[in-house]
Amino acid sequence: MNYRKTNRGLIWSNERKNRDAQPDFKGSLSVKGEEFWISAWKQDGGEKPGLQSLSFTVRPKDEAIIEQPKDYVVSSDNRSGDSI
Repeated sequence: MNYRKTNRGLIWSNERKNRDAQPDFKGSLSVKGEEFWISAWKQDGGEKPGLQSLSFTVRPKDEAIIEQPKDYVVSSDNRSGDSI
């Protein structure tokens, strides 16, 4: 049997969740041959008890992960005499 991954996805429980801001579920998705990462959060029904839904984000797998800028200390001591 030939399994097609196109236009399908899977999510699973996020075992590494430490804070509410982190997703409850993580997974992957294939749409028209492009691969994506999925992050999903459980949401309750608010005024409708028993109703559950998911809020999710999708980002391309080949998207570069942008690192947070590091804190650099700039010294005002310019011993070499070089101009900045």
